[in-house]
Amino acid sequence: MRTPATPTTLTALPSLGPLFARGALRSPFKHPRPGVSFSGAGHRLVLPGLRVDPTRLAAYERVCGFPTGEDSLPLTYPHVLGFPMAMKVMSGPDFPLPLLGLVHTSIEITRRTSLASAGTYELSVHVQELAPHRRGTEAVVVTELRQDGETVWESTSRYLARHATEAAPAAGEPEPCPPPVLDEWRLAADVGRRYGAVSGDRNPIHLHPLTARLFGFPRAIAHGMWTVARCLAAHGVPQRARVRADFRAPVLLPGTVSFASDGARFALCGTGDPARIHVTGRVDPLPDPLPHTGPAHTP
Repeated sequence: MRTPATPTTLTALPSLGPLFARGALRSPFKHPRPGVSFSGAGHRLVLPGLRVDPTRLAAYERVCGFPTGEDSLPLTYPHVLGFPMAMKVMSGPDFPLPLLGLVHTSIEITRRTSLASAGTYELSVHVQELAPHRRGTEAVVVTELRQDGETVWESTSRYLARHATEAAPAAGEPEPCPPPVLDEWRLAADVGRRYGAVSGDRNPIHLHPLTARLFGFPRAIAHGMWTVARCLAAHGVPQRARVRADFRAPVLLPGTVSFASDGARFALCGTGDPARIHVTGRVDPLPDPLPHTGPAHTP
């Protein structure tokens, strides 16, 4: 049986700027292919003693539409905290997928309790595996937040590197039927720059039309995690919940989108006819934990 490697303990969150630059420079030399493996899979980066900066948190809440000044963290905020650690792994020389061109395809988040904004946490990130996908290879990245030794929040993100595969082309999947439209949002051209400022994710595809065109987009596109956060701010999430979101098509900036929800499912759609579906997801409350009754007593 393989013995898990000793986690690497960090003393501070890495700086995203140098990691983006390093990953971009290494990307041309990485050539993903079917069956590629990652020797660092399962190795955890751990940051103990994490405390949230209230100023940065409030800025994030404003950009994403969450109420400010709450005593608990928005469901999506731990992803922002863990993203630099994920980037540290995926920009490394032994990570086989090129950072440039990785596409965030889905995220599943589980929150087991309210997360106090003034709390102290242990944050950890690891790549669980590289999984085959009909369009290439996905890196499965797990982020966990612990408090007093208990996992209180965790997420699983999938990042796709496209390459030729031996899999047969999948049959065309019908677009899901979106829930009822509740609102229409006009998105400004600077949404990507404002979210990048509060999240640290300054990928050029989100910042300006010119830099986005270098990667094949006609205009800048919204961050996928901004679209999910904005939807959840409008939808509402129980304190104990599991959320799944799939990123289906980029949201061009500026633009107009419609928010749809039926109380469990949510979607972000275009306003054309037929409407293009950008994001789909659902929110499921977790059952309350069973009360601890202690060990059985035998007289």
